Amino acid sequence: MRKQMEAIQAAKAGNMGQAESKIHDAEQAIVEAHHSQTDMLTKEAQGEKTEITLLTVHSQDHLMTSIAFCDLAKEVIGLYDYLQRS
Repeated sequence: MRKQMEAIQAAKAGNMGQAESKIHDAEQAIVEAHHSQTDMLTKEAQGEKTEITLLTVHSQDHLMTSIAFCDLAKEVIGLYDYLQRS
């Protein structure tokens, strides 16, 4: 979520290009994490036994929080952009 915060800070400072770049970086990291999660789910769906640990649940929580925060960060960036152009 560091990249999303950096994106918001860049937008607040009026640097929309940097804000978009940071959001893009955050989205790429989320996609990579989502692929790892999908691989685990696919293996389990194919009958491969997967041990669910507290760490697995915790990582899922972090992924979902990152996705939600990225969506929120994009909204905040949009608001800063609107305010700065007004």
